[in-house]
This record gives sequence, C-alpha cells and structure tokens, in this order.
Amino acid sequence: MKKSFNTEEQKTTGHSQWSNRGVFLLVAIGSAVGLGNIWKFPYIVGENGGGAFVLVYLLCIVLVGVPVLIAEIALGKSAQSNPVSAFSNLAVACKANRFWALFGYVGIISGFLILSFYSVVAGWSLEYLRVFIQNDLLGSDARAVEQYFTQLLASPNTLLLWHSVFMLLTVAIAARGVRKGIEKIITWSMPILFVILVILVLYATQLEGFSKAFDYLFVVDFSKLTTDGVLIALGHSFFTLSLGMGAMMVYGSYLQKDTPVVKLSFMIAIADTLVALMAGLAIFPLIFTYGLQSASGPSLLFISLPNALLNLPFGQFFGIAFFFLLLIAALSSAISILEPVLSFVQQKTRLSRRFTAYLIGSIVWLIGISALLAFNNWSDVHLLGERNIFDSLDYVTTNILLPLGGFGISIFAVWVVSKQSSTRKLLGISDSKYPIWRISAGIIAPIVIGVIAWNGLS
Repeated sequence: MKKSFNTEEQKTTGHSQWSNRGVFLLVAIGSAVGLGNIWKFPYIVGENGGGAFVLVYLLCIVLVGVPVLIAEIALGKSAQSNPVSAFSNLAVACKANRFWALFGYVGIISGFLILSFYSVVAGWSLEYLRVFIQNDLLGSDARAVEQYFTQLLASPNTLLLWHSVFMLLTVAIAARGVRKGIEKIITWSMPILFVILVILVLYATQLEGFSKAFDYLFVVDFSKLTTDGVLIALGHSFFTLSLGMGAMMVYGSYLQKDTPVVKLSFMIAIADTLVALMAGLAIFPLIFTYGLQSASGPSLLFISLPNALLNLPFGQFFGIAFFFLLLIAALSSAISILEPVLSFVQQKTRLSRRFTAYLIGSIVWLIGISALLAFNNWSDVHLLGERNIFDSLDYVTTNILLPLGGFGISIFAVWVVSKQSSTRKLLGISDSKYPIWRISAGIIAPIVIGVIAWNGLS
C-alpha cells in the first residue's frame, strides 16, 4: 500500500521551523507580494480592459492558483526538505520513479535565473526612492521625466550600483537564517507595506480621478476583454503566488506538522490579491486625475506615476512612501526566490548557511550584470530570436520553466502521492472538499498551465 504525504524518511536533522503559523503566513504573503503585484498588475490591467480582466484574474486565482499553492505547500510540509529532495524522497515513499526530482531542479533553476533579472528591476525602485528623497525631479515636465527613465536604462554604472545594493540586502538577510533573518525582516516589513498601501489608497480617495479609477477596476465590460487578455490573466494568476519555483515548497517545509495548509493557502491568496487591487486603487486615481495613460506598460510606475506625483501636494512624501513600498515588496519576494537554492545547496554540501548565501548571491549577481547590460552596452546581443539577454531570461523562466514546475507539482501531488486519509489531514481539508481540490489541482490546473505555456511559446 502506498504511503501518504507523511513519512519519517523525509525528516532532516536540525531542519529549521517557523516560530508559529502566523509568521509563516506573513513570510508566505511576503513571497507572493512582489513587483508582480505593485508594478506588473496595474499595467496589465491597464492594457487589458480593466474590470473584466480583474474578474477573470480573480476566477483564475480560485480555480488554478490556490489549488496549486495548496499542493506546493503540502509537499514541502510533508518532506521537510528542499524541493529536489522533497520530490525524490516522496516519490520513493510512494513507490514512484525518482525522475520526479527533475521538477525540483526545474524550480531551483527558475528561481536562480529569475532573481538575476528581478534584482535589476528592483534596483530601479532604489534609484527612484533616492530621486524622491533628494527631490531631483522637482520642476521637471513630462518629457524630462520620461528622459530620466531612458537615461537610467542607458547607464550601466547606475544600474550596476542598485543591482548590487539590492542583491547585498537580499543575501545579508537570507544568510542570517530562517528565524534570525527571514522571520525578523518580514514580520516588521509586511505590516509596514500594508500600512503604506492603506495611506496611499486613502490619499487617492481624495483625488478627482478616484471614482473613475474605481469603475475602471471593478465595473465589468467584457467588450474590452480580448482572448489575449484572458490568457494574460491566467498566466498572472499562476505567477503572482510565486508558484512553480519551489519557494512555497521550501517555506512549507519549515511548517509544523499540525499546520492546516488549505486555510493558510486561501489567506495567502486573499492577501496577495488584496495588495494587487489596493495598488491599483493607489495608482490609477493619480493617472486619471492628471490625464495620463493607464495602458502605458512597464513604464507606468517609472514615468506616468512620477509625472503624477510631481503635480501633487506632498508629492515628494508620497513618492518616497510608494517606492519604499515597492522596495519592501521586491525584497520580500527576492528572499523567498533565493531560499530554495540556498536550502538545496546547504543540505547537499553541508556548507554553512552564510557562506552558501554569499556564494549563490555572487553567481546570481554576475548573471544579473549581463541582464542590466542588455539595456545599454549589450543591447545588440540576442539570445532567443530578437530578444536581448534580459528578455531571454524572462521568456525562458516565465514561459517554460515556471509552467513546467507548476505542472509537475500539480500532477505529482494529486496523482503520485497517496490518497489516504492522512493526506487529507495533512492538508487540513474535509472529506467532502478533498475531491474538489483533486479535480482543481490534478485536472483543471495542469490544463490551464498547459494553455499558459502554449500561449507563451506561440
């Protein structure tokens, strides 16, 4: 008879644990809440029809994101190990082939590559935080603000400085360990993030464009939604929860055995979605009040938003608050992206955590240099078709590695791991709801992930 998720073979001597489930909830939210919520979500909403896109996105979170999140956390919780060992050991316990460990490697490689270019974009938030602290854009018109962002991308030295600072912050926190490093920074930074968001939204309610922004986000008009918009909503609902790269799995491995997975997974998804919607409510009123373009792509936060803030009373203060918020979100996600790689290398080599963190961080930093040079000195270097180095890294991870990792997690959790009652206990799910999760994670999610991947590759 197959064994269930719970197996003594998976226990790792000295394996770290969170202080309590509340801490796990905060760090998991920190992992999910990143640049994707505050930078990417508002501009893809702007590009894809507003409220109708948001509705499809929310449905996808429930149908795809949460079931896969439950599966990933549960696998980590059971295995109490890094993603590679989790797949390998659980496969053996279920009398399956060890080749499933390949999906663990996929997740680790994904995170390794994502962090290299994620750090570059996070560096932009550091530069704009400095700009608003020093008020460098005071008196600038719209053209000057746009030129500033263009000049930033054209300056390898500035990009390198902030890429280096961000990676150093990430590695320094991760090197201190689960409780002294990750827990400590996240337990104070996440509450600050929510407080800043609330302040920004409350301020936005006083602006002329707030009602228009609210309608834009929540009034559904399906005539504005295209097929591409639906596919983008599917993709973002999957990626926004940090799925497929092993981050939630390794965070789940630090959970105590009696922690209910399903309830916490829904709480993570709700908090993640709430942050994304609040970011939209903070940003779009500014954009509409000053007649700027809502569908301005990635430049929304680095051109359109600064333009709006320059016209506001107390614009400098709110600019500092916003880009500090962006920094916190980026940092919390970066730490979680690094953790699976760090956990894997540390457990396989028995090197000290501090040494491992700085070693891995140095390699990621070096790859990141090639990504930032793609905007300037190496702009003519192409790896995949006409894509530069930055876009190639983004393409491979987003369209190939992450969907592959998420697909493996879903199939493995539902169709390989045991169906015994102890599995239900591990998930913290009732017998009546257990089949719903199996259908969602084992059938609907793999199909949707396949569609996401096919669309991304086509």
